[in-house]
Amino acid sequence: MFTFLSQKFSGVLKWLNNKGRLTEENINQALSDVRTALLEADVPLDIVEAFLDEIKKDAIGKNVHKDLNPGQQFIKIVHDKLLEFLGGRNALTSFSFQIPSVIMVMGLQGSGKTTTVAKLAHEVMRHAQQRGKKRHILLGSVDFYRPAAVEQLSILANSIGVSFYKAPSADPITAAQQIYDYFKANHFDHLFLDTAGRLHIDAEMMSELVTINKKLAPKHKILVLDAMTGQESLHVATAFDKAVGFDVAVLSKMDSDARGGAAFAFRYALKKPIAWVGIGEKVEDLESFIPERMTTRILGMGDMQTLLEKATEEVSLESQQSMTNRLMGGNFTLQDFYEQMGLIDKIGSFQKISRYLPGAQDIQPEMIEKGQHEMKKFKAIISSMTKKEKLVPSVLDVSRKKRIAQGAGVTVQDINQLLQRFEQSKQFVKMFKKTGMLRRFLK
Repeated sequence: MFTFLSQKFSGVLKWLNNKGRLTEENINQALSDVRTALLEADVPLDIVEAFLDEIKKDAIGKNVHKDLNPGQQFIKIVHDKLLEFLGGRNALTSFSFQIPSVIMVMGLQGSGKTTTVAKLAHEVMRHAQQRGKKRHILLGSVDFYRPAAVEQLSILANSIGVSFYKAPSADPITAAQQIYDYFKANHFDHLFLDTAGRLHIDAEMMSELVTINKKLAPKHKILVLDAMTGQESLHVATAFDKAVGFDVAVLSKMDSDARGGAAFAFRYALKKPIAWVGIGEKVEDLESFIPERMTTRILGMGDMQTLLEKATEEVSLESQQSMTNRLMGGNFTLQDFYEQMGLIDKIGSFQKISRYLPGAQDIQPEMIEKGQHEMKKFKAIISSMTKKEKLVPSVLDVSRKKRIAQGAGVTVQDINQLLQRFEQSKQFVKMFKKTGMLRRFLK
């Protein structure tokens, strides 16, 4: 997500950070590079110019803060203006649905609309479960234009444990009313209605949506936009807003090679918030769009807060506490090392985790792939060991290593590499423990 923009912005800011002072000349050079980056990211020209004017107005003639060098001062200005464009510090950071409510989900065919309906329902269920509650959710579809769209939603509903109702009628407007009546009669908390999409905007689709909107009076209207379509997504959003209106947007396919222009320009152009971004094909691959965190990602500063939240969601407090106690006690074994890798697996692949790390834009994809492969290999090696070998790795002589290598389908050199990594981890833990940082780091 935002890899392209992050690479471009961080390159400009690194160059400027090395300058001893801010001058109109180097500011103009930096702005020219930012302009090129935004245009290449498919941000509309008028929005690019508005953004640059805001930065220039603040940068030229600005007194440098005593705690910042000129380059850092410029970075702060860019950060603040970028944050404004994405929605500001007080922007919507989480979206909650009233109970009961009808949620009408709209978008063009191919935008990932049907999958997003399931993702939204899954998100509501997940948040309710975190608070010890349960939501009674119904999914329904009136998308009779795309083959198997109704069946797809039915399968997705079953996979996440929510209800699905197939309307008897094949007429979208009649079907929408039938689904709504079923929702009311069975006292569901939420109805997520998947509406019909087309490959492009047309009058018939809009007329159909307007009628459904009037009949059902949905509490929330959500527009799904394909991030890969760049500026075109803004034209689509404008058309939907004029005809039907919507509350918030979901940008899908943000895990693709989309250049991020749509996310950058959306709030400024539409004056409406992006509430979520789709970051994969699985139902759990939906992430809240929090402007402050997205700003730091674009500037190459990472997003550790979101990563920590994901870790907390996936790894139980008991597991965290157990690992902390063993590390603090100095009894770190290969079994612990194995479990540590398992915890990382729960959070996500190396590729997913790397998105949140500072400087992620500089990490080569092949290095991420290599790390993922290495971890898989290490887990296979430890799985082939006896209990004693996991707890007392010093017993691993040449004969034992050969047996383990054969069982794991690796070489003895791979086992030596694992043991080297294991020793490095132990030294790292000892260093943290001596400085008193380990306990704070693991809290």
